[in-house]
Amino acid sequence: MMRAILLAAGASARMGQPKAGLRLPSSGLTFAAAAVEALRASGVDAVTVVAGAHPEAVSAAVTGLPNVRVVVHDGWAAGQLSSLRAGLAAVDGDDVEALLVTLVDCPLVQPATVRLLIETWQRTRAPIVRPAIGVRHGHPVIFDRVTFDDLRAAPLDVGAKAVIARWRDAIVNVAVDDAGVLADIDTPEDYEAFVRERGR
Repeated sequence: MMRAILLAAGASARMGQPKAGLRLPSSGLTFAAAAVEALRASGVDAVTVVAGAHPEAVSAAVTGLPNVRVVVHDGWAAGQLSSLRAGLAAVDGDDVEALLVTLVDCPLVQPATVRLLIETWQRTRAPIVRPAIGVRHGHPVIFDRVTFDDLRAAPLDVGAKAVIARWRDAIVNVAVDDAGVLADIDTPEDYEAFVRERGR
């Protein structure tokens, strides 16, 4: 069984407002809702959203969506890996074989991309499966259970990069044609460009 986690715990300080509540220009979906819907459309049954700095805004951004649970991580300021660990702690169990992790920054990831990543993991059972466009790697990322202890033990100041380095030779990079996997929207200017160039 695979569990899905959407990380939405950061302060969004450079944006000036919670990213989870930003909206896509045509559909009107919030970033958080769009990310959840992409996962659900790919066949993921349930999504755990990790909130932190803005729990009320994150909860509001996914209100009404079925099979979505919001977990509040009070230690969000320790970094993204700490939020990933909070999500892992919330979903892990004996039947969990892998963790699919995506970011609220990536609301335009296509369901077909998520399906391709899941199918690749199912076929290869690689420790880490991630999308790639050229030499750039994006989200979602699938972490097989074999990496869970490493995720729990990695230094917070290094983050998941330590786990990526540990398993570098066994990572499966999946070539995709989906610019949504690389979206990184941190500032109002980024959002304006996003609306202008990638909005849907």
